[in-house]
Parts: sequence; structure tokens; C-alpha cells
Amino acid sequence: MSVLAVLAAAVLFGTTGTTQALGPDGTTPLAVGAVRVAVGGLALAALAAIAGAGARRTGGVRSPRPEARPLLLMAIAGVCLFAYQPLFFLGASVNGVAVGTVIALGSSPVLAGAIEGALTRRLPGRTWVVATLIATGGVALLALGGQEGAATAPLGVAASVGAGASFAVFAVAQRRLLDGGWQPLTVMGVAGGVAAVLAAALLPFQDLAWLARPDGAAMALWLGLGATTLAYASFTWGLRRVPAPTAATLTLAEPLTAALLGVIVLGERLAPLGIAGLAALAIGLVLLARGARRPIRPYALEA
Repeated sequence: MSVLAVLAAAVLFGTTGTTQALGPDGTTPLAVGAVRVAVGGLALAALAAIAGAGARRTGGVRSPRPEARPLLLMAIAGVCLFAYQPLFFLGASVNGVAVGTVIALGSSPVLAGAIEGALTRRLPGRTWVVATLIATGGVALLALGGQEGAATAPLGVAASVGAGASFAVFAVAQRRLLDGGWQPLTVMGVAGGVAAVLAAALLPFQDLAWLARPDGAAMALWLGLGATTLAYASFTWGLRRVPAPTAATLTLAEPLTAALLGVIVLGERLAPLGIAGLAALAIGLVLLARGARRPIRPYALEA
């Protein structure tokens, strides 16, 4: 079920591009991203507050005073949740969506594996390595299959790698919190609240006239509540029993979903190379999902 929860989150993430394409004219990626995080982060924080999930469980008892280090990790997760949006969109605007997507999504699983390996002194298993290579190769084929040579400006590469690193740190920080006994809704609620505050500070500098239109409001609500609140809550819940590197690789189902929606909903056509990429991506995800059924050993969170 945990693997399915992470995959469900990735599918929800993958609806973002199609939702934007079906939305109103006059939007910008930065404005849409800021609204998405503001709505979704606020909803996550409110959900956690309503559920009363603000405490750590230690032997079945709630701890009334959270330690400083877990709060710092939640804040880091919130900053990464917010930072992913502008970094991803900057990389895509400089080098194109294809190259930006390849670098961001392809670097995230590798970085997550490196970070968690350094923290736990345990390298990911052979299944993760093979599945990640296959799935990342599928992303590259899928993104580049219909594209003619795209430029790779250093600024765009740095931004895309920054986006991948943001998601990798987000995943690892949350896993450490969950292994430390924190409830998933608490972890996601605090991170969402931090991200919402940062996004709200950006909104006054964006043109938000499109929000007054019915299709604009509908797009904002879906991106905020569906592709953010529900998606990140599902991702965090799945992280309870899925290693962070595995979860980062499973989120490569996002471009798989985006490509399928582009073909089915938007009428786009994939080149043969893109079809081969879809097949490789699906094979890698299936291989990883089967390998992720093994139980994992949590590591301690020092106070």
C-alpha cells in the first residue's frame, strides 16, 4: 500500500501540465506555481490542525514539546517544497521543458540515494540502481523523443539540478521525521504551512487576474487541493515504509502520467523514441515497485 500511495502521488503530480494547458490564458508558470503552493500548503496545514496531529508519538504518548531538530527538518522540507516550483520552471524556461524535465526528474532519485546513503551509511540496493537507471533512461527518451537539439545553458542546468535536489532533500527530511516517530499529517502540515507562507509572499508580485475566471479558479483549486494537498499527503504517508531514494524514483511516474494525458486529453503524438521511453519508464517503475516490497529498517532521529 505504501508503494501505491507514492505512485498515486506521482500520478497526481503528473496532472499539473495538462491542467495548466486546459486553464485560462494570461497565466505564468511562476504565478500558477505560487498559487498552487499557497492553496495546497495552507490546506495541508489546516488539515493537520483540524486533525489535531501536532505531536510526536513516543510509546503511544504524545510529546507536548517538539524538539528543535525535528522542527528544523520540517522547516527544511517546507522550504524545499516551495523552492522546487520556481527552480523547475526556471530550468524549463531557459533550456526548454524537455531538457529541464530530464535534468530535474533524473537527478532527484540519484541525489536522494546519495543523501540517504551518506546519512545512514547504507547504499541503496542493486534493484534500486537498475530500476533507477532504466526509469531515468525512459524519462530521457520520453522528453527528448520529439525534440530537436535543445540548448543547455549553465543557468538552466543549475536551476533544474536545484529542483531535483529540492525534492531529494524534501523526501529524505520527511523520512527521517517519520522514522523518528512523527505522524505523517504533522510532518506534511508543518512543511505545507512553511511553503504556503513563502508562496504568499510572492503572490503580490504576480498578475492574478485569471483567478477571477471560473476556469482559472477551478485550475487553482485542483492544482492546490488535488495535485498538492492530496498528492503530498499521499507521498508522505507512503514514505513510512518506502526508502526516500525508492520514493524519488517512483515519482518518475509523473512524466509517464503527463505524457499519457498529453496523448489522450490534449491530442499530442509521441515519436517512436518517446514510445520507447514510456515502455522503459514503465518497466523501471514495475521493477522498483516489486523490489520495494521488502521491509526497511528505520534509522533514529536524534533529538
